[in-house]
Amino acid sequence: MRNVRVVVRNAARPAYLPVMMRKVWGRLGHGQDGEREAARRWAAWHARDLDAWGSAVDPVVWREGRAFARAHADAVRPRLERLAEAGVRLGGGGGVELLYLLTRIIRPALALETGVAAGWSTTAILAAMRANETGRLLSSDFPFFRLPDPERYIGYVVPGDLRHRWTLRVRGDRRNLKELLSPDTMVDLVHYDSDKTRKGREFFLRRVRPHLTRQHVLVMDDIQDNLVFREYAERQPAFRVFEYEGKYIGVTGVGLPALEGRGLDAGRL
Repeated sequence: MRNVRVVVRNAARPAYLPVMMRKVWGRLGHGQDGEREAARRWAAWHARDLDAWGSAVDPVVWREGRAFARAHADAVRPRLERLAEAGVRLGGGGGVELLYLLTRIIRPALALETGVAAGWSTTAILAAMRANETGRLLSSDFPFFRLPDPERYIGYVVPGDLRHRWTLRVRGDRRNLKELLSPDTMVDLVHYDSDKTRKGREFFLRRVRPHLTRQHVLVMDDIQDNLVFREYAERQPAFRVFEYEGKYIGVTGVGLPALEGRGLDAGRL
């Protein structure tokens, strides 16, 4: 009952209602069940071992990313446990080591992510940018409207000393991307983890395409939900799929072959 009251209160906010309605309609009116089985089979067929792949691309940076992920999880665990005791559970991160590795190697001048949530992926990208001593991150999210005062939890685990490289917008992808992506904005690394419906993914891919550099890499979470990643990735020069905690992450983009070339040059791939 408390959750219902919170949702109703958040829905009364003019900036929230249109996005909330779009999310509900996307899930009820445009179900994904018809594609899930085929998408999961395809992802499972193409899945590779993430640890082996990361070690082959660059073993030193891969170990660095894994060490960072463990240290950061240990550092924020007490805060998250206190929240959980109060009934607020923000969830964990997905593919943190992968995003750290990609950011360190690609050295993006500008990266873009959607779906910040607690900020695990955000922290990985920003920490790698700090190690690179270059780069900025643009992030798009929408507050988790089942929580009271939901804005306070966006990026909850992102350390304060990393935030100077970060621009965050929280009004939903359609409005956020309009603000974040000016006509001359070009991004080298993209992480998509927001609206998982077919319609949401297709909108994002259309919207971001003019802003992708010639060496970009795109990461998409939960690709087992529908076939959008498959349809997109099979038109790209290369793609990779990784299983992560029972779900699948897809990686593609024109910059992927060059990135993997590091491992080929060293005889590791």
